[in-house]
Amino acid sequence: MDDELNALRRTGMRWNTPLSEAHASLLLDRMALGEGHLVDLGCGWGELLLRASARAPGLRATGVDTDVTALDRGRAAAAERGLAVDFTEADAATWDLPVERAFCVGAAHVFGSTKAALEGLARVVPSGRLLYGDGFWATPPNDAAREIFGPDMLTLPELLDAATAAGWRVRHLSTADQLEWDDFESTSRAGWEDWLAAHPADPRAGEVREWLDRRLREYVRDYRGVLGLAYLVLTR
Repeated sequence: MDDELNALRRTGMRWNTPLSEAHASLLLDRMALGEGHLVDLGCGWGELLLRASARAPGLRATGVDTDVTALDRGRAAAAERGLAVDFTEADAATWDLPVERAFCVGAAHVFGSTKAALEGLARVVPSGRLLYGDGFWATPPNDAAREIFGPDMLTLPELLDAATAAGWRVRHLSTADQLEWDDFESTSRAGWEDWLAAHPADPRAGEVREWLDRRLREYVRDYRGVLGLAYLVLTR
């Protein structure tokens, strides 16, 4: 897809994870935000980071990602809301400045694996709290789901064991419910569905329609109710 379409795809999404407003508020409560430095590694457009900054004006907030379009969206939102949030274009896995608080939601892949992410993040937060969001197999996957998400996905008990092995204690555990997942999948398609409805004769319409149909088909047939998303508030 070209840059124009890529920029449009996520416009209907609040954040790039299955998470309701109420669930997000709960997670921010559990992070006990105050003064200090919060870094969001793999922030995308950083909506959760912006919410954190608004809650704790004394907090220094930094978002790190390589997606220039998402970072620009985050900067625009920060300016519109009058929030002093720094969005930095960089590989999140290279961050080496110790902080008191960190987010890493749906970005374990930039470290190479879940276990590598939990170990690397332990160096980022030597003492403090980490909000860590990662996928897990909620029920045994079929071959298609394994092919989509790779062979290294853990079960929830295995995910908790990996956190413990990396030196973390689990302060909070919650998982995305089915409504959060359905809303996430629907909004992930909404930007392109809107574009397709407005541009049915565009030369790119066939490719967009094919992607949308495949994504919905894979979700319903292969990983709805199979792939979970855990939110852990971890402490050291």
